[in-house]
Amino acid sequence: MSAIPGRFLTIEGIEGVGKSTQVARLSKGLSERGIPHVVTREPGGTPLAERIREIVLNSRDETLPPTAELLLMFAARAVHLTNHVEPQLSAGRWVLCDRFIDATYAYQGGGRRLGMDNIRQLETMVLGARRPDLTVLLDAPVDQALRRARQRNAGAAADRFESERADFFERVREAYLSRAAAEPNRIAVVDASQSADLVALRILKLLEARSWIS
Repeated sequence: MSAIPGRFLTIEGIEGVGKSTQVARLSKGLSERGIPHVVTREPGGTPLAERIREIVLNSRDETLPPTAELLLMFAARAVHLTNHVEPQLSAGRWVLCDRFIDATYAYQGGGRRLGMDNIRQLETMVLGARRPDLTVLLDAPVDQALRRARQRNAGAAADRFESERADFFERVREAYLSRAAAEPNRIAVVDASQSADLVALRILKLLEARSWIS
């Protein structure tokens, strides 16, 4: 086991900002530099957590109350952290995660209007002292992001979040930006309305500025 723990990086943002694209590009950049890492996502990341994800995103047979959605998110996160994230970090590998705790504050706190204090209590219970070393918030105007998402998903069935109205995503975006303003040392906002190449370059520059890569 490595004596040096890996870095924990998370990529956040609303639908259509290009998270999947940038996760893949960053993974490629880390591989080119010989940095051992894994790519994962939330909710999900392990077989059990992926089963919980399926319930959260695609439950249509009966109503999934916002509180149940919140608890399921944290249930998946507890499994993911214990069974995947922490072992990878302890082994010295970087963990690159598509969404993490900030998504809960944004989607369930902002979008669903659930109490932030309740989320903080669950955060303390499930995460303990674990927080991302760096969170990249890909930000773009809601109308532009949703237009991209619709183009990307053309012909595919929308999940429970993708089916939400623009005002929901405005609240989500506002909550994300509020988090970034409160934690500027951890959360870096990147303009996702730029080309994918420029966004990828900006993310690498963030890592270079921290002397994590060269």
